[in-house]
Amino acid sequence: MPILVSIVYHSGYGHTSVLARSVESGVVATEGADPHLIDVTQMTDRCWEILEASDAIIFGSPTYMGAVSGPFKTFMDKTSGIWFQRGWQDKLAAGFTVSSSQAGDKFATLSQLATLAAQHGMLWVSLGLAPGNNASTASINDINRIGGSLGVMAQANADQGGDVAPPAADRETARLLGQRVAGLAVRFAQAAQLEAVTI
Repeated sequence: MPILVSIVYHSGYGHTSVLARSVESGVVATEGADPHLIDVTQMTDRCWEILEASDAIIFGSPTYMGAVSGPFKTFMDKTSGIWFQRGWQDKLAAGFTVSSSQAGDKFATLSQLATLAAQHGMLWVSLGLAPGNNASTASINDINRIGGSLGVMAQANADQGGDVAPPAADRETARLLGQRVAGLAVRFAQAAQLEAVTI
């Protein structure tokens, strides 16, 4: 049975959905893993069932006024029932965000996502990439050009749509996060199967 990696996100202007699809492509590239995209504004009972069955959940939200978006916070609050039952305990988790400014207080958003995961007893997966664009020989086209570690930090010009922004470097950074989380989820599942056999 393939490992299920869900990408649950909100996108106000199309930029976060671009990142979500990039994360999805990283999951697709991982043998043994299947992705599932979930828009928090279109939650159904089936969506909640998929999240319950997921081995990993990757959270994505734009950064609005230094925090997750309103619709994503609503989703967070709706997970309280799952929290009571420890339904997401020991699932892998990760996160991504985007703002129009280079800094944009994106760390605050990723911290909210990581705190949500921690409250659920999930295991947070960092970005795992060295920072780019931090030397005279570096470029804005570098992977992880914003230099985040907790998760993907992307930047999208306010006057450009999702067909252009975020740029390719940020999309590739998001793809690599999806691949990293999916790869770890597969490894965890294989280890669990091996442990079950040896016991």
